[in-house]
Amino acid sequence: MTLSNGRSYLAIPGPSVVPDRVLNAMHRASPNIYEGPLHDIVDSIFPDLKALARSSGNVAIYIGNGHAAWEASLVNIFSRGDKALVLATGAFGFGYAEAAKGLGIDVSILDFGRRTGIDLTQLTDVLKADRNHEIKAVMAVHTDTATSIRNDISALRGCLDDCGHPALLMVDCIASLACDRFEMDGWGVDVMVAASQKGLMTPPGLSFVWFNDRAAAAHGSAGLVTPYWNWTPRTESGEFFRKFCGTAPTQHLYGLREALDMILHEEGLETVWARHQKLAQAVWAALSRWGQEGPLRANVSDQSLRAHAVSSVSIGAPHGRLLRQWLEQNTGVTLGIGLGMATPQDPDSDGFFRIAHMGHVNAHMTLGVLSAIEAGLIALDIPHGSGALSAAAEMVASA
Repeated sequence: MTLSNGRSYLAIPGPSVVPDRVLNAMHRASPNIYEGPLHDIVDSIFPDLKALARSSGNVAIYIGNGHAAWEASLVNIFSRGDKALVLATGAFGFGYAEAAKGLGIDVSILDFGRRTGIDLTQLTDVLKADRNHEIKAVMAVHTDTATSIRNDISALRGCLDDCGHPALLMVDCIASLACDRFEMDGWGVDVMVAASQKGLMTPPGLSFVWFNDRAAAAHGSAGLVTPYWNWTPRTESGEFFRKFCGTAPTQHLYGLREALDMILHEEGLETVWARHQKLAQAVWAALSRWGQEGPLRANVSDQSLRAHAVSSVSIGAPHGRLLRQWLEQNTGVTLGIGLGMATPQDPDSDGFFRIAHMGHVNAHMTLGVLSAIEAGLIALDIPHGSGALSAAAEMVASA
């Protein structure tokens, strides 16, 4: 017998759960794209996107996923042969680097492994060695969705400033925006990218690039920019169609408007951040108890480096794969795969799984996932410590 019948729950780190309100807002006939309410909605979205990133600069909207945001950010800054330094703490750092390499950018990578954050000492050595300031931009991922490492972006800016290096700071916030605190202006970020399908609680299909005046100045010499990806007409033109280089993503815009209302104007961004932090701590409390006996452990041991949006968990092959399969078949819960965690001994990352706690998620959703995981550990006879659910419940109760 299976107990999976009923409403399933997708606990993967994107696409995240879409609120019914967002789905209902999108469920409408195609609107007039030449004038009327859609124009008013778009006019209201841009300032709210800036508020979401704590940015006083510009933001461009693209029809595409996070990879589209990567490419848009790169072509608006670089020319072929320009140098970039990528700080990798997981698969998505390498993904951003590969996107840059594919465009002909000269990419160097500092790989900090899959369990620790960026080492500022190593970064300082590289920046100081670049005496001619050939590195045009330093690229980093705020939260790497594969490893669940959360990097200190403010410290990166401090390192650049201390070294007197003029490189732009470009940050991927695809997994962290509206989940973890992010202060674009306050932290000195020049370019930031995100997408709709994670903390913004909207289906995949929209991506965003925020940029400040320093990045806009660098854009003037960008040899890779093309008409479609060019952020200037999308942010400066008064003609509506130029904001999207053609037909607007109509239903997505209605959904995004509803999501932004929920985040900014109802719950409030500070409260959204606090909710994600508390739910993440509930997950960590359970992981700690389970890990007291048996193979299970959080991938990132230092809690100060853990993302509030997703937790990557090591449990040993083949337990990760078997647990994911058992949960989906018997409880209706889908966990994230062990993306980018392959080793020669575990080439398919079968020893990992990920728990998403991002976007439209609350206490009973998180506690339900943890209960389902414990049932799976019991059913599969995977050794684990006791008291995990009580520890998670106590964390929730302390909110």
